[in-house]
Amino acid sequence: MYHVINSPPTNARFPGLYVTPRQFSAQMEALARAGFTGVTLNQVEANWKQGAPLPAGHPVVISFDNGYRTQFTRAFSLLRKLGWPAVENLQLEGLPPSQGGLTPREIRALVGAGWELDTQGFTHADLIRLDPQRLLHEVGAARVAIRRRYHTPADWFAYPSGHYDATVITAVKAAGYIGATTVVAGWADPRDDPYTLPRFRILAGTTPQGLLAQLADGRRTADPPSSYL
Repeated sequence: MYHVINSPPTNARFPGLYVTPRQFSAQMEALARAGFTGVTLNQVEANWKQGAPLPAGHPVVISFDNGYRTQFTRAFSLLRKLGWPAVENLQLEGLPPSQGGLTPREIRALVGAGWELDTQGFTHADLIRLDPQRLLHEVGAARVAIRRRYHTPADWFAYPSGHYDATVITAVKAAGYIGATTVVAGWADPRDDPYTLPRFRILAGTTPQGLLAQLADGRRTADPPSSYL
């Protein structure tokens, strides 16, 4: 799981969520050398449920949250060189202007290149604090909007800041998503609840060796610390 692919500005609220383009490139090259291959969540689900083949080696989902523009301007070309798709968990509204958001043209370019377009909702709201009408908007209306605008299924939801409870999961299911991802670290497994899949957060300063060690360890962690949220 990645966020901004850039150096953090001096006033960055969460500088740990900034991975420089050089770091990202080195990490992807290390993954490729270690036998990893990028795939999408829909490919994983098809393998788990229908036995559809995945690429040889170690399939891994590279996901990007929020829809920061550097995910297109910095990460896209690097992944394209490897022939890997990725997953974009798009936040439809509300990105700070200083950090920038993907344009519709850029989103369509990602989808056209084989990226999977999913969502975090409209505004990165804390879903467990919303009333039923607002929750429906953030979860259900966001999927309808993405499907209408970009003609793609948007089958997966990413919980903003990893906040969810039973009510949120019920809303995600009712909106037609086939699963959802969290910010709890660990490898996903076919036996997992598809609505609480873990991911590895890759933070600023992570070396290629550190990334491979994080993946090799692969242990599940507790919910993320409040400093991340």
